[in-house]
Amino acid sequence: MKPLPLLALLLLLAPAPARAELTAPERRMAQAVERESPRSIELLERLVNQNSGTLNLAGVAAVGEMVRAELEPLGFEVRWVDMAETGRAGHLIATHRGSGRGERTLLIAHLDTVFEPDSPFQRFVREGERATGPGIGDDKGGIVVIVAAMRAMHAAGTLRDADIAIVLTGDEERPGSPIALARSDLIGAGRNADVALEFENLAREDGRDFGTVARRSSTSWTLRTRGRTGHSSGVFSPGLGYGAIYEMARILDGFRRELPEPNLTYNVGVIAGGTPAEIDAQGFRATASGKTNIVAETAIARGDIRTLSAEQEQRIRARMQAIVAQHLPQTEAELVFAEDGYPAMAPTEGNRRLLERLNEVNRDLGLPEMAEYDPARRGAADSSFVAGDVDTLAGLGAAGGGAHAVGEWIELDSLARQAIRAAILISRLSQEPR
Repeated sequence: MKPLPLLALLLLLAPAPARAELTAPERRMAQAVERESPRSIELLERLVNQNSGTLNLAGVAAVGEMVRAELEPLGFEVRWVDMAETGRAGHLIATHRGSGRGERTLLIAHLDTVFEPDSPFQRFVREGERATGPGIGDDKGGIVVIVAAMRAMHAAGTLRDADIAIVLTGDEERPGSPIALARSDLIGAGRNADVALEFENLAREDGRDFGTVARRSSTSWTLRTRGRTGHSSGVFSPGLGYGAIYEMARILDGFRRELPEPNLTYNVGVIAGGTPAEIDAQGFRATASGKTNIVAETAIARGDIRTLSAEQEQRIRARMQAIVAQHLPQTEAELVFAEDGYPAMAPTEGNRRLLERLNEVNRDLGLPEMAEYDPARRGAADSSFVAGDVDTLAGLGAAGGGAHAVGEWIELDSLARQAIRAAILISRLSQEPR
């Protein structure tokens, strides 16, 4: 027996009151998404098979051109914002001008992936209703959800009056520098919007879909310690002191013992100590040399902190600096936080109201309501750059797993489910008076 289309199955299982809530255009949108499901999967395959690792500037631009070809026929004005000044390819920005009466909606996703051209993981592979490929969920599946939703709105006539901006960044996985320039267009779009929807991976656990109303920040730090070097027979003495490695160990253990609190993590990603110890300009590769009978002169560590709010980040930074300042004898230390971090997307009441609007759509479709997802289980994303200015709901992309790893996968049927949700939600928002 041929399986029922998603909409028919949802309406069959939904209680009678829920079935009555979908308008005729909303039914047409759902039917359009279902009808074009093969087309959406074909688009996903083409996007995935075009490598767009962040540093593959031509590849990122090529994916942008594929998306341009999808959006311009729907009435979007599409432009490419070159980001050579930041060392990255650029961003695709598409604008649809409607009646100006409804809420202005910003849709966010990204063109780049973590998989550069030298990665062994390069191709789309389908196995039934599951597919693997580089960036298939993070974030090419999200792009396909956006395109499918826009095509459905166009088919149903609800796109005509909708004011929508789409910003697809080309460096989400490895932002260009300075980040203030790299994210200036996205921040500007957020300030011009009434709501923002971000299309990275859907949070899904044990068969349940969740809504993302918060994401934590991501800020890297570099810690350098120095001590007097000399023969190890004099270590701990008043004249020689403890050396750089003991000072480093004291500080990191202080972080471990004194910092813990909800929604905070602090990781040490790379460390080296000796006489001397150095780290490269990118902060990725550390080297050191030394002997067992020499007290270490220098130690270097790099890591990150992730917090749920700007207040929490500033408070934790101050506590870290206080720990650093308690030097062992004859040592010194310096902790520097990077300026190019991702801010936090705090769980605001406005964000929660957006999730409730999505849950109204879920109820009308006969889908289970989506609870808030634990922000400690999500990474940072571009939505954080606009969340301080506009109510934001994140994680509206495809369902899957294995992001950033060989074997990254999605559930192909989630593309239609997410596109139907998005098309109805955006259409309803566009009809809300500003």
